[in-house]
Amino acid sequence: MTRTLVVVGHGMVGHRLVQALREKDATDQWRVVVFAEENRPAYDRVALSSYVDTRDASSLALAPHDDLVELNLGDPVVGLDPAAREVRTASGRVLGYDALVLATGSVPFVPPVPGRDLPGCHVYRTIEDLDAIRATVEGAVRSHRAGRRAGMVLGGGLLGLEAANALRGLGISPHVVELGPRLMPLQVDEGGAGLLKRLVEKLDLTVHTGTSASAIERDRGRLIARLSNGTELDLDVVVFSAGIRPRDELARAAGLAVGERGGVLVDEACRTSAEDVYAVGECANLDGVVYGLVAPGYSMAEVVADRLLGGGAAFPGADTSTKLKLLGVDVASFGDAHARQEGALEVVVNDAVAGTYAKVVVSDDARTLLGGVLVGDASRYPVLRPLVGRPVPGDPVSLIGPAGGVELTLPNDAQVCSCHAVTKQHVVDAVTSGDAVDVPGIKACTRAGTGCGSCVPMLKKLLSECGVEQSKALCEHFDQSRAELFEVVRSTGITTFSELIDRFGRGRGCDLCKPTVASILASLDRGHVLGGEQAALQDTNDHFLANIQRNGTYSVVPRIPGGEITPEKLIVIGEVARDFGLYTKITGGQRIDLFGATVDQLPRIWRRLVDAGFESGHAYGKALRTVKSCVGTTWCRYGVQDSVGLAIALELRYRGLRSPHKLKSAVSGCARECAEARGKDFGIIATENGWNLYVGGNGGFTPRHADLLASDLDTATLVRLIDRFLVFYIRTADRLQRTSAWIEGLEGGLDHLRAVVVDDSLGICADLEAAMAGHVAGYADEWRGVLEDPEKLARFTSFVNAPGTPDPTISFREERGQKVPVLLGLPAPGGKNDPVEVSR
Repeated sequence: MTRTLVVVGHGMVGHRLVQALREKDATDQWRVVVFAEENRPAYDRVALSSYVDTRDASSLALAPHDDLVELNLGDPVVGLDPAAREVRTASGRVLGYDALVLATGSVPFVPPVPGRDLPGCHVYRTIEDLDAIRATVEGAVRSHRAGRRAGMVLGGGLLGLEAANALRGLGISPHVVELGPRLMPLQVDEGGAGLLKRLVEKLDLTVHTGTSASAIERDRGRLIARLSNGTELDLDVVVFSAGIRPRDELARAAGLAVGERGGVLVDEACRTSAEDVYAVGECANLDGVVYGLVAPGYSMAEVVADRLLGGGAAFPGADTSTKLKLLGVDVASFGDAHARQEGALEVVVNDAVAGTYAKVVVSDDARTLLGGVLVGDASRYPVLRPLVGRPVPGDPVSLIGPAGGVELTLPNDAQVCSCHAVTKQHVVDAVTSGDAVDVPGIKACTRAGTGCGSCVPMLKKLLSECGVEQSKALCEHFDQSRAELFEVVRSTGITTFSELIDRFGRGRGCDLCKPTVASILASLDRGHVLGGEQAALQDTNDHFLANIQRNGTYSVVPRIPGGEITPEKLIVIGEVARDFGLYTKITGGQRIDLFGATVDQLPRIWRRLVDAGFESGHAYGKALRTVKSCVGTTWCRYGVQDSVGLAIALELRYRGLRSPHKLKSAVSGCARECAEARGKDFGIIATENGWNLYVGGNGGFTPRHADLLASDLDTATLVRLIDRFLVFYIRTADRLQRTSAWIEGLEGGLDHLRAVVVDDSLGICADLEAAMAGHVAGYADEWRGVLEDPEKLARFTSFVNAPGTPDPTISFREERGQKVPVLLGLPAPGGKNDPVEVSR
């Protein structure tokens, strides 16, 4: 018999509870009904600050539930009757339950400061809060007030610094006001906070500690904040981020036991004082503590899911460890970071020159690791955090010493992922069973690394410990990786596959290495792709500079930069399609695809197109395909920049650029994103101040949104960064690796990429720019190159012994006024492959 579970609230913890229950409920014992106060499904509040850059709420969305979950948005529960075992919602709906879980979360705490309700004062909690903050900032911009715009964040903890970073992203100079003696007083000690303050103040942020706001007033359209230490701040916006208060009002009204300082009292099974009523996350009070972090909330959700299915799970204790990048500064805290345990000893390495601070806390005999703090460099966090409560391997200083420390080995029961309570043993089992052979596989099997992501470096280390060798060899003929072969060819000047395999490989090559080397040679502009020996290396599509289709014919896709085309050129395409009997279709990349050409027709089709000013669109190659665009300021009333002009310029700049995988791009003229730039390998979105550059997006089988690399760029800087990004990708990516997978595979991911191509951390940006300049200067149309070379033209015949003879295996039929293939061996018309018909 199916029972009904009512979940009140659909934040991150409520969502995790539902997902955990559905994953474990193999026999569908529970029907789940969720009532949410917000009008949108659960989203990742931990990554909320990224919304400032993207304005894309969908990128924060958590995975949807299955069909056995009824999700009611914008209809919160307003009444709970434990005796009758039913709830009443704002819409008037009354529903009975067999079990109920309170996941109502918390609300921001706003100190009782006079003026806190004035326009321009906000909290930092939801997507709507960020929209309101943005509207206030944009209002300040429109008012043309003199001087630099400023804002105040009241609260210098984790969320306060994230809010300050959000204000920076909106062009505001933030003042952070913290009542405590230092920033992040709950997580970081005095030494770490001192370095953190010094580092963030270099980023146009002003820190006020040991003080608070005593009043906020309006003054000629601005806000004046008076601090308790006598300081006055002239502001455009105020954000309160001074902690949280549990949402326990529903439980209070229903007579459930609550804590003195709030929160629904629960036991180790997360049971409240009412039968079959549970509470999880920030609304729950366990042993007098309300946890404001997501990891303890996830643990509670797992406990309740287990209990609902008859298990005996108990709350394992809270892992309050944190690791994040605040305002570009790595900060991590774990275990007993403040050495509160009696007799605890602190070992500190403070490198003011390098801008790093590291502390480990050990027991009084220096044999047990109790906790630690890392600021500036948190690379040791994934190894140190799981060792809390375990023996210290050697001298404690070696754990954080500048030489990199000792090699640490985790015990099997050590938790490597606190977000999802995944132990080392879970990961090892997934790897040794063969279910996971890389980091993406581990994520899929165990969920480790899918939360905050701080454990990913440890997952890579465990793969190595399990003996999984991540071979870099391209194939059996080359021990080098693609990136290494690229550098070999670049530095030696090699121009042929034969010379490369003779000097650096073995054997004759294969279907893996030959096209890869051909692509490398093309990327380095070492001759036409069909010139000399290179012709024999190409894949089928590159072999004839066209895409082969299922019936053996080819498609022809001329380049239409930015999707802009004149009527005269449209007429030429129409005439070519008519004269050669080609099927025509507009592509998703704003081009026109001509299908059904035979090999011997290709040069004649190209001649007509080239004479009309067209060139190859490289739809057949691992190269730049298209740069889509919306109409931008040219026509659209919402546009803020000339997206068409930029798209055309970029497509003409990067045309013919050969790469490890295909490259797609787009330019949107405003935040409405009509060109879908965030689904591209590199996408550009216009802002009032310039351009935002996004990288690493793609559609396809596993869609991925691109990540923001840099914002508010002028056009020259934008192009320079794209040059660097593309050349760095071409030089270092693996064979057939999209930019998204390449970025995820970089040690340090997007942060490392930004350091290399934006900050020039490796000192190679001038070389990257020079390489792109060489490509631009040396570009030549591949179609024209064939037409001007009789030797290359001779390749384009269906039958070598009888040039001009049509292929008898190719035939067509008519469908919707155009010819389409007749596919041998498939059902004739009247079968399942017939055209779809719908009633009108």
